[in-house]
Amino acid sequence: MHSLWHNRNRYSCLGLTAALVVFLSLNASAQDWPQWALNPQHTEFLRETTAQPLNRNLVNLIYDFNTAAEKADPNAGGTLLVHYQVPLIDDQDVFIESKDGTYSNDTYSTQKWHQNKYTWRDNHFVKVWTFDTDWFAPGSSNDFWEPVYHAVLANDFLYDPGQGGTIFKIDKRNGSVVKRINPFGTTIDPNTYTASPLSTDGEGNVYYNVVKISTPPTVSFFTNDVVDSWLVKVGPDDSIKMVSYTKLLSQADIKGEKVPAGNGQCKLSFTPDLLPWPPSPNAKPNTTTCGTQRAALNIAPAIAPDGTIYTVSKAHFATRYNYLIAVNPNLTGKWAASMRGRLHDGCGVSFPIGNPGGANANGGCRAGAHFGVDPATNEPPPGRVLDDSSATPTIAPDGSIFFGAYTLYNFAQGHMLHFSADGDFLNSFNFGWDNTPGIYPHDDTYSVIFKNNHYGGAGFGDYCSDPNWCPDRSNPNASFLGPEQYFVSQFDPHLNIEWSFQNTNTQSCTRNPDGSLTCVSDHPNGFEWCVNAAVVDANGTVYANSEDGNLYAIGQGGVLVQRIFQQLALGAAYTPASMDSRGRIYSQNDGQLFIVGR
Repeated sequence: MHSLWHNRNRYSCLGLTAALVVFLSLNASAQDWPQWALNPQHTEFLRETTAQPLNRNLVNLIYDFNTAAEKADPNAGGTLLVHYQVPLIDDQDVFIESKDGTYSNDTYSTQKWHQNKYTWRDNHFVKVWTFDTDWFAPGSSNDFWEPVYHAVLANDFLYDPGQGGTIFKIDKRNGSVVKRINPFGTTIDPNTYTASPLSTDGEGNVYYNVVKISTPPTVSFFTNDVVDSWLVKVGPDDSIKMVSYTKLLSQADIKGEKVPAGNGQCKLSFTPDLLPWPPSPNAKPNTTTCGTQRAALNIAPAIAPDGTIYTVSKAHFATRYNYLIAVNPNLTGKWAASMRGRLHDGCGVSFPIGNPGGANANGGCRAGAHFGVDPATNEPPPGRVLDDSSATPTIAPDGSIFFGAYTLYNFAQGHMLHFSADGDFLNSFNFGWDNTPGIYPHDDTYSVIFKNNHYGGAGFGDYCSDPNWCPDRSNPNASFLGPEQYFVSQFDPHLNIEWSFQNTNTQSCTRNPDGSLTCVSDHPNGFEWCVNAAVVDANGTVYANSEDGNLYAIGQGGVLVQRIFQQLALGAAYTPASMDSRGRIYSQNDGQLFIVGR
């Protein structure tokens, strides 16, 4: 395994202390929250602000008026599988999304999205204006969780996603459209999607991803291959540069496995009738057409201090063929690191080889399996990228990059992947699903903070959903898997755990119309954390929301500082939080915004 401090790191000539100074100086004035995960590097760390105590829910307002229908969707199973914009904060002004219209199981396009400006006046949170965008999310719940609609603050304007791969430049004062910025001329194609949160680099440039398909919104996103996909850069003067992902990958220095052709064959999982997996020591799984490499949905581009842009591509039809791409400021490909073959913790590591099923099922691989392989494909496990995820790259002070990928064989926990600034794979940790880590610089080094869920229960077998072969953690014969537990953990730069805080709450609560709570103890193993991007304040205190409906303040060392209940204990897609320069926390639960403070 490569050392994090190997001599090819671009900050090696400065030393880590100097690199931290550069890193912190770039964020010193970013005390408001203008974009996804706070800043261009997506670190979620506010160097000069400490949060207020979590004493009261100062504000509670509904922004998603379709939650009842969304939870009733057969694909949701009573959960809320919607990705939401982080509240954007500009001094006393706050910009939040809202959503209404008609919810459909067959297409997200029947809903309506809005951007709203609120402001603090004499301790009252007052609505100023609403902008109605024509943007809508691609696909449907049959394809993936609802993609994110996400604006950005830059150049004293609000930039908001629009239909057809466009963005709106909006006057923050009154919500009027200054200009519609269209990389495609005058065409507004409903099959072309602004498919990511908008990011800004601190120099006024705005970056986002566009994906074009050939099928209308009422047809599955995966019916045909994509037409094309682009990374777009909009300058402070509204100038537009764009580059296709195909071109980026053709220019980039490929690290690891080469890019498969769109019409080539990519590996799938073995079929359930062949359980236990792998069917034989040298078995090869079925394949499918790979599809063109395109921007993964919901990937907010990250921008390093030297202007390098980081984004992620995936094969349109296959989830096991993905690349972390470094892009030069002039939008040429720098390098692209394959996520394939990076892991070696499958058979014989995450679960035993031999005695995999039957009356004494323990979830092991078939006898004779090769050590370390993913039993589903009989190859070294790759980091997978699903369009359900909203994980985005995070750039650490040493220039290395963290990205949360998916893996099924370890109870769907995924892996946090760690690459150097040169694209070399450094290390990993066995949780990363839908996870954008926070960075806490301190003592001439830094720590990495993210949720660390050890999933359990029905459907969370170690590599399949058949309880005869892949029992859940409660099966006595699978005790080697460890118990179902849910943590927020802090790591050193090598992804060794420094501390963990466990959610041990067993109570599912609901806030009644009169403000009282009704609770029942039905989660003996605690609740998972449902925050994607947390908040890390100047003291290193972490603010994260849990599926138990509480917002938690977790101090350094993994100690509980405080928690406050919001609306509902609810399984949900992972929602981000933010904080303003006065230390108020902006949190989300059940389609409602809560602002928490003293």
